[in-house]
Amino acid sequence: MITQDDVRQALKAVKYPGYSRDILSFGLVKHIQVAPEAVAVHLELNTPRTEIAAQLKAECEKVLQQLPGIRTVSVDVRMTGAAGGGAPVNPWAGQARVPGIERIVAVASGKGGVGKSTCSANLACALQREGLRIGLLDCDIYGPTIPLMMGTRQRPTITPDEKLMPPMAHGIKLMSIGFLLEDDQPVIWRGPMIVKTIQQFLVQVEWGALDYLIVDLPPGTGDAQLTLCQTVPLDGGVVVTTPQEASLGVVRKGIAMFEKVNVPVLGIIENMSYFTAPDGQRLEIFGHGGGRHEAARKNLPFLGEIPIFVEIREGGDSGVPVVVGRPGTAAAQAFVAVARAMHAEVEKQRQAAAG
Repeated sequence: MITQDDVRQALKAVKYPGYSRDILSFGLVKHIQVAPEAVAVHLELNTPRTEIAAQLKAECEKVLQQLPGIRTVSVDVRMTGAAGGGAPVNPWAGQARVPGIERIVAVASGKGGVGKSTCSANLACALQREGLRIGLLDCDIYGPTIPLMMGTRQRPTITPDEKLMPPMAHGIKLMSIGFLLEDDQPVIWRGPMIVKTIQQFLVQVEWGALDYLIVDLPPGTGDAQLTLCQTVPLDGGVVVTTPQEASLGVVRKGIAMFEKVNVPVLGIIENMSYFTAPDGQRLEIFGHGGGRHEAARKNLPFLGEIPIFVEIREGGDSGVPVVVGRPGTAAAQAFVAVARAMHAEVEKQRQAAAG
């Protein structure tokens, strides 16, 4: 019998009129019911235009009728926009692409201490070494570490049109609250200040032309994550975990967060996967394989595993990420492999959205 996942896959072929994104990525599909030889779908549209509703209803019925074994299709469309004519309401209301930035990818984790910022810095460097134009935005307001890991404390300058000019390190444009504070100065802010700062870092920074803006999110699912998802349309999210269940249990919340705000999850990275002792013995300090198993359980891509290497820690402490400082090592190549897998997944998502 056809499953709800089969229905979702079919509905990805239905694009919102005027956009390259499908109706699932916009969060318009609210309910799916499957029965023998029948499927029912409920949509909610934030638009007053009946012709949009009629078009989407017809296209949904068409793709669902092509599912094997389905004889009865019911598509219910509820319009929540104000009555009357006018242009359709943007499903990404409040969001706008940052001019010049082709792709925005957020790197997240459910909990701290899993090496998310280390992954962000090295993935950014790996993509830059592949010939792409890269920016790295540190959204961890309370605990910014990107200035240390990228080896610069340079304060941003101000352009004539009063935008921040991001510092550069290792060929990558950077922005972090750490560039605007004195050493060891704590950030003691409430939520609204965090929201405003992240919005400014996105739209009031002279990022220029970038192939990727990698966003290093703080741990958890709070103000910073929600602000990012509401301010700009993300091309995807990457979730970093360590192998043990204590990390994986919280990672599931990070995945659920991306799903709730309609951000495609590009995949899972397992960091600190194992350690190889000097005598060649492999030590699985935090267990092993938890990230791969969780990716399989959630039907998500597994982007790769990053073993524990002393070179990674040394690179982060010295401000020269291992991908830059020791590009030929196994540690660097692990990040390069993950970066390539992530880039391939982004391109797959973009091609699917473009039809």
